[in-house]
Amino acid sequence: MNDPSEIEIVTRDYWLKIVDFLQQNWALIDEDAIGGINVFFLSDTSGVFDRMTFGSRLEAETALNRNGFGRYSEDKDSQTLISAPKPPFYVRAHPNGPIYSSGRFWK
Repeated sequence: MNDPSEIEIVTRDYWLKIVDFLQQNWALIDEDAIGGINVFFLSDTSGVFDRMTFGSRLEAETALNRNGFGRYSEDKDSQTLISAPKPPFYVRAHPNGPIYSSGRFWK
């Protein structure tokens, strides 16, 4: 990883939330080196625009479901229409700031 704006995310178990026509947000749940569970929120262009930390993978999955995200691998219809973002992942600000970690669009 030579570019400091790049973010290493190991998992490819994508979560998807349809926001509007032709607009979706993606999430990846990844464990860090000390066992913390991070959820990275991405755009279609692989830009990470927000991040949240959870106590367990189950807690992260439950929160994603509660907030309208579903597992991409289980959504065959979406797979025929939408391609998941590809690495490298990089830091990219969202026009509305940290929309999930701020609590504005998170319950």
